[in-house]
Amino acid sequence: MSDPRLLRALKTLSEVKHVYVVLSSKGGVGKSTVSTLLALYASSTGVPCGLLDLDFVNPSTHVILGLRAEEVKYQEERGITPHRIGLLSYFTIVAYTRDLPLALRGESARSALREVFSIVNWGDLELLLVDTPPGISDEHLELIYALRGVIKPLVVATPSRLAWHSISKLVSILREVGYSEVYLVENMGAGELERASSDLGVKYLGYIPFSKQLEESIGNPSRLLELDIKPHITKILAQLLTVQ
Repeated sequence: MSDPRLLRALKTLSEVKHVYVVLSSKGGVGKSTVSTLLALYASSTGVPCGLLDLDFVNPSTHVILGLRAEEVKYQEERGITPHRIGLLSYFTIVAYTRDLPLALRGESARSALREVFSIVNWGDLELLLVDTPPGISDEHLELIYALRGVIKPLVVATPSRLAWHSISKLVSILREVGYSEVYLVENMGAGELERASSDLGVKYLGYIPFSKQLEESIGNPSRLLELDIKPHITKILAQLLTVQ
């Protein structure tokens, strides 16, 4: 690990009790929505929580939270202090790109990811959720490998057979990289993946049913906190906070 930014990232993230990198090898499974809801519900119950949006091409967590790009403000002094929404600490690249796509590839993408992980000062949080783009690129695999001592993989999947086929490959990759514990949330389901997760050796945290209220509540945090799927979200959240 020759890059000092990775060393700083390890130091910064080690101060957070629980760091989950939210992953999916399949697009359209609601990964950003799950990440944002978990972070929002955690902070609303008094848990100091952070949400990091690592999607540079198509970030969407700010849309779910009802924030315009120009509303996201950071303090910069010996790093970056995240934007605050109550007890929620939040970082997204849209504060700099003004919501324009940042199409980075190869070494540029790797450097940008390292930079973000190293310059954001999260402080003493209980929980940090890192929302990543769909798929597993070389850049993300590098970070997952380099930070494996302080982060935990949280996979989001739907009951779709195609999605599960893709997810099983992702879990195999995570095992190869060195993660013995992989956690899974089933989104837009009803528990169909519990047995399959057990067979794959993945820790199944629960499911979040499809909700018509969700789409109507996007952009309104107050309404998001009162969804009909609230009991499912809080159950999953409680498990995330008790993982050793």
